[in-house]
Parts: sequence; structure tokens; C-alpha cells
Amino acid sequence: MDSDGINPLFADPKRLLLDMAREHRLPELLRMVVERAAETPRVALARIWLAQRTVDCAKCLTPTECNGRPTCLQLVASAGRSAVDPRVEWTRLDGAFRRIPLGARKVGRIAATGEPIEVPNLSSPEPPEWVARPEWVRAEGIAGFGGQPLVHRGQVLGVLAVFARGAIGAECMSWLRTIADHAAAAIATARAFEQIEELRAKLELENEYLREEVTRTGAFGELVGGGPALEAVARQIDLVAPTDSAVLLLGESGTGKELVAREVHRRSKRSARPLVKVNCAAVPRELYESEFFGHAKGAFTGALRDRAGRFELADGGTLFLDEVGEIPLELQAKLLRVLQEGELERVGEERTRKINVRLIAATNRDLRAEAEAGRFRQDLYYRLSVFPVELPPLRKRGEDIPLLAEHFLALTARKLGRSKPRLTLANVQQLQRYHWPGNVRELQHVIERAVITADGSRLTIDLPVGSPGTTSKAAAVPAAGGEDRVLTDAEVRELEANNIRVALRQTKGKVSGPGGAAELLGVRPTTLASRIKVLGLAE
Repeated sequence: MDSDGINPLFADPKRLLLDMAREHRLPELLRMVVERAAETPRVALARIWLAQRTVDCAKCLTPTECNGRPTCLQLVASAGRSAVDPRVEWTRLDGAFRRIPLGARKVGRIAATGEPIEVPNLSSPEPPEWVARPEWVRAEGIAGFGGQPLVHRGQVLGVLAVFARGAIGAECMSWLRTIADHAAAAIATARAFEQIEELRAKLELENEYLREEVTRTGAFGELVGGGPALEAVARQIDLVAPTDSAVLLLGESGTGKELVAREVHRRSKRSARPLVKVNCAAVPRELYESEFFGHAKGAFTGALRDRAGRFELADGGTLFLDEVGEIPLELQAKLLRVLQEGELERVGEERTRKINVRLIAATNRDLRAEAEAGRFRQDLYYRLSVFPVELPPLRKRGEDIPLLAEHFLALTARKLGRSKPRLTLANVQQLQRYHWPGNVRELQHVIERAVITADGSRLTIDLPVGSPGTTSKAAAVPAAGGEDRVLTDAEVRELEANNIRVALRQTKGKVSGPGGAAELLGVRPTTLASRIKVLGLAE
């Protein structure tokens, strides 16, 4: 009993306070408060309403009292049992009091004012006028009411209301205030945890999306670009990477064959094992066998210890043979045997070793023509070229040049410890007009040289004078009336329009992509589309 000699409302209020502090899930917290309050027979009904955004006003039972307010009280937890019929439990949240406008009735007034309504004793024959259902009060023997605002940091979050059978003593009412205060803090904490979980889930989704985007578009691992040519390469990587098939990377020097090899390995099931690289053009002829297969101590002059070859180092992983066309013809048969049988012997050793290697080869030669001419073994060629991937030269990836240039700018500035210069539109257009015989590697070196010589944020691109492609096709069109006559603005526009018409006719209306008018004119597809619109060339 409390100090007034009245049986307590709560069986163990201290335990309730501790349990509320530990519960960080809002629905479970709300249910805990009302169910613990309704554990004793003295409590007929315990409910919590929270202030929430008003929705679905068409089903509201008090539309006139609400009058279009953006916030109202919504019933979120209810517990209690009828004394008249113990089978009846009051746990529904969709009854007549599921919504209460702020300021309406006793519960609404508590939320609107932030002040409690405490009626310890309803012993008068007739209930007060604010009682919504006097017959229910009489039937259930309701003799005490405690309505406490749930206030956290000056903000009313909702209302906790308890209807008691019999009067509510002063100590019990004090416990009800304490429970309401702690419940408000626990609700705020639970909401904070919900927001954290939502943000975490959102971040995970965003990260997953970004991972997919990085893998499939824009930047393919270490491959920078977003044009159709690179997308085609990325699709081929997606197809072959999960397999163990041999891959032959074809393309001019400097197109990024090693980066593609890394990406194939990274996406393969062997990614946890090493990727071992051999530059076949840099290996002396007399050391090929030792470099590939290893040697035993004393096998030849200078073999001071046992040494594992590149095939053994790559066991379980991937071996990348760069410039594979440089392997001497007499050694290609031994390489083919290792690839076919998965076995090798170190130089100077009779022991046979099993190896499991996925092979990626690269060359800037036409290996098919080399094989037909007898300069490369045909059987080895067919073994290496199970899945050929041809990398486009940079001159066919004009739309990727700005991305690549920005990428190399950032890398070089960071390496040199300088602030990153700004890449202007004029810089980009200059880069896109150049033929790039050295491909991406040449672009990287040009950008690095430009950063070294940059004057503050001003970037000067130094390209070989008179190199192929340094003059745009549009500029090559002769001006009518001789070199010395100055063209009017209308004549310049007409000249540009005619030049675009010629390009569109030659490409049969194709604007973007390989062989499109944008590539022919040396401009970005978006730039060409804008010019077509401005010049009124669109049909």
C-alpha cells in the first residue's frame, strides 16, 4: 500500500523504470509501459497516445474539433481488462479514441497545454462533464484518473493515461509522473535508434548501389570512363571473369591491358589469391624457362639457391603474361605443355609439380597473323585466345578523355603534393582533337607534364605540334572567298551547320557512339546535340 493506505497502481515501478531504459525498440517500449501498468487489478485501462502527423482525415471521428490541424494524438498502445466481462481486453488501437485532436477532450488538453490532469478520486455520483463515456466509468468502477504529458526537452511527445478502479493515492500519482517522465526519455531514445537504423540501412543500400555503379558503369574498377567503348569491355569482363577460361587482351600499346587483367582477376573466384605479372618482352631469352618455371640450386651459373617460377607463385591465382607475342618460338611448346597438363618441372630438377593457374595474356601484335606466318605457334594461340577482348584506342574513346584527364590530374597533384589545377573547356577540346598514338599512357604523361609546368591553377597542355589529329575537322573546312576574308557570324554559323550536316550524312544520322557524328567531329555527343538544336538542324 502507499502512504495513503491505498493499494499501489504498479506492481514494481522501479523494475519498470530499469526495463524502459534498456528497451530501444519503440513498439515494444510502448507496449511494455501500458502492459506493466495494467498488470494490477486496480488499473482498468492504460493507454499512450503520441503526437503524430495527421493523415487520412476522412476516417476521423472528430473532424470539426481537428479543423485541419497538421498534428493530432494517435493511439499507439493500450492495455486493460473489463471487470464486468474478464474475457474482454482493451488492446485495440482502432476504436473510437484512436485519434484525438490537440486541445479536444481531456487527453487532447493535456497534450496541448503540457499540463497533467490528475483526478485522484471520482467518488461523486455523477462523473465530471469531460468524461466521454459515463456509463463505462460507472460499470467498471472507475474512481481515479491520471493523465500525464510525455515531455522531453520541452516538447510534448504524447500522453500517458491511466484509469483506476478506486482512488489514486498521492504516492501512486507521484510514481505515475515519474514513469511518464522516464517513458518520454525512453521514447525519444528509441526514436533516435530507429533513425540510426534507418540511416544505416539507407547507407547500406547506397553503398550497394554505388558498388554496382562502380562495377558496371562510369568507372569499372580501375578503368576510368563511361563511354560505349569501355562499357562493351566491361560487359565482356562481367562475362568471363567468373570463369577459369584463358583471356587474350588485344589492343595498341598504352590502352590499359594490365588494368583489364587486374579487373578480370578482381572479379574472379581467384581474387583472394595472387595476380602475378610477367612482362615477356623484358625477360632475357636465356632466362625464360627459369622465369616461368623456376630452377633448382646449381642448375646453371648464378643459380645460388632454389627459386620458384612465376607459374608456381601464381598457383591458385592468375598469371598475366604481358606482351606474350615476344616469347621465343622454341619456348612456346614448353609453355603450351604447362597450360595443357597443369604440370611443370623446375630447371635442373626432375620433380614434377602440379599447378592450377588461370592465364591472362596481352599483346599489341596481331597474333592470328603471326600464327599464320609461322612466327607464333597456332596451337598456343588457340589456347590463349579462348576469350579475346579487344581494347579500343583512346582516339575512339573521345568522350572518356575529360574523365581520364581529371583522374590523372588528381593522381598527379596528390603525388607531387600540389593543389589540383583546373581543367578548362579549352583544355578538354585540345585533348579531344589530338590523335593519341600513345593512348591512355601518353595522356597520363601529358597530364603529369602539365601539372609540373602549371602556373598556379592555370593548366597548359603541351602536345606535339603538327601531330595527326591536332587540327579539328571543322577547322579544316576552307573558308569561302580566300584566307584573308573575315567571315560574318552568320557565315560562320552556316559553315558550322553545313559541316554538321555532312557529318550526319556520312554517319546516317548517328550522333553518338563509335562511328557517330560526334566522334567524326571530335566533340562530345551532348555538345553536338546542343549545337544541332541551336542551329535548327533537328528534324
